[in-house]
Amino acid sequence: MKILGIETSCDETAASVVTDDARGEARILSNVVLSQLDEHRPYGGVVPEIAARSHLDHIDRIVEEAMSEANVDFSELDAVAATGGPGLIGGVIVGVMTAKAIALTHNLPFVAVNHLEGHALTVRLNEQVDFPYLLLLVSGGHCQLLAVEGIGKYKRLGTTIDDALGEAFDKSAKLLGLGYPGGPHVEKAALKATNPDRFKLPSPMKGKPGCDFSFSGLKTAVRQAAEALPPGPFKEEDLNDLCAAFQTAAADSLVNRCKNAIKMFKQDYPGGNTLVVAGGVAANQAIRSRLTELCDKEKMQMVAPPLKLCTDNGAMIAWAGLEAFKAGQRDDLSFAPRPRWPLDPDAPKAAYAGGKKA
Repeated sequence: MKILGIETSCDETAASVVTDDARGEARILSNVVLSQLDEHRPYGGVVPEIAARSHLDHIDRIVEEAMSEANVDFSELDAVAATGGPGLIGGVIVGVMTAKAIALTHNLPFVAVNHLEGHALTVRLNEQVDFPYLLLLVSGGHCQLLAVEGIGKYKRLGTTIDDALGEAFDKSAKLLGLGYPGGPHVEKAALKATNPDRFKLPSPMKGKPGCDFSFSGLKTAVRQAAEALPPGPFKEEDLNDLCAAFQTAAADSLVNRCKNAIKMFKQDYPGGNTLVVAGGVAANQAIRSRLTELCDKEKMQMVAPPLKLCTDNGAMIAWAGLEAFKAGQRDDLSFAPRPRWPLDPDAPKAAYAGGKKA
């Protein structure tokens, strides 16, 4: 089975062709990603209108490159999938309309993929991870803990009550003059810290019951620590130590929240023993290491996608589309793109669960 996947939910224009064999083992035939970082960098974040126009300018070429790299003709596809939400609605519209046009022209089934489910299932592209598993979805727009029961079956255990961790990385980096996107810059600076314990920053929600997250207070603490430094340009050693403190506080919070979630997960799913970490922040090596240590203590297996599949890409949408298609999902061409699309529609409403922030 071969599926074309299209991803345009934020600031990457991406397309991929993914296939599986008779045993269900996946193979990525192509995975073309065009980043818009240079277009958004002057603004320190993603500008929705710029993102949508860029997707419109490049989507046809990116799809063409993905098909050519895969050496596949449209007649050989079994279906075409696209991110149907959540995301910046202008970009989502571009991807959905492109996929619909391909489906209509080549008489192919269309599959609308929840962007969050794309992240949730990516790990199954490379490893045999059975349901159910616990998922930490942590990125620039999302921070959630969910029990993944199967394709399209999710139970939310916790979500951010304000900012996503990736957003906190970006805004802290911007405050410190480190550039955009913030995650890689903060991680790189933290590795060079000579006194990583120098700044004492709070670990939001640590010690509190439940699995919800909060990172707005951590951003404020970074600003206050920066303002307390001597006037003038930041010294490199100050930046490095402050970034290390931020990263440690963030990891402490994630570990604490995940520890609570593991306890809840084991009670509801005694046979589950895997924590999957997905999303852009899953590429942070310090956070991966801390979560691996936690899982070792809790007798859980920690699994994360390869670094290149942590950030938004077409392969994760193609694979989620393939899994959904095999499960019987087909979407009508009247499907409407969604700016919000929670994985667990029955969970209590939360401001930052199921929507992507710019």
